[in-house]
Amino acid sequence: MRIPRLYVPLALALNGQVELDDDSGHYVRTVLRLKKDDAIILFNGNGGEYACVLSQASRKTVLITIKSWCERSVESPLQVTLGLGVSRGDRMDLSVQKAVELGANQITPLMTERCVVQFKEKKLQRLQHWQKIIQHAAEQSGRTVLPELTDMAALQNWAGSQHGLKVFLDPYAERSLAQLQPDDMKVTLLAGPEGGFSDQERSVVKAAGFIPVRLGCRILRTETAAIAALSAVQTLWGDFRA
Repeated sequence: MRIPRLYVPLALALNGQVELDDDSGHYVRTVLRLKKDDAIILFNGNGGEYACVLSQASRKTVLITIKSWCERSVESPLQVTLGLGVSRGDRMDLSVQKAVELGANQITPLMTERCVVQFKEKKLQRLQHWQKIIQHAAEQSGRTVLPELTDMAALQNWAGSQHGLKVFLDPYAERSLAQLQPDDMKVTLLAGPEGGFSDQERSVVKAAGFIPVRLGCRILRTETAAIAALSAVQTLWGDFRA
């Protein structure tokens, strides 16, 4: 039986105890239905993980005792930064979740001209929502390093600050990923929103050094394009080759 894993944003130490917050405690007690002395793995996103046991599981308190440390990593040698044009609802959630599973190291939601989502005062709530998705995806996929979710950014500001091989996904481009090679094993991928990039945005990202690249002959939905591109770069240069 697979031992459940849980992300906790806390300092962890051998033989110490951790008291879970209400949300995590409810998840362990009610969703996972763990009981006293059951095994659980904790990690705090800084690398490695801890083998633990549940020492108390009441409605008011869930305590976990840390037993041993495992210096384990499933990180790809390829460092991937992903800029995601913000899309609606489940599409954005799916893109963020799969980006974590596919090894992205940093994810930035991008506001673009054709973005159909208006956040206003809900910006912080959406970032917190995506952060939770990242945490749960890391728990499920076995990652011990938590990908960074940066604040929402305007496309032009974000594009000018990127490094390594810079690629933006364009169904009308002539080049493919196989014709490129990353610098120092670093790749920045840029995926647009549902409506794609405007002509002005295309000019901006090209001026910032981004190379337009197509993924096959078909036009992919925004969430499919991000997943396909991450899979492709891991196959070409990352840990899918192992």
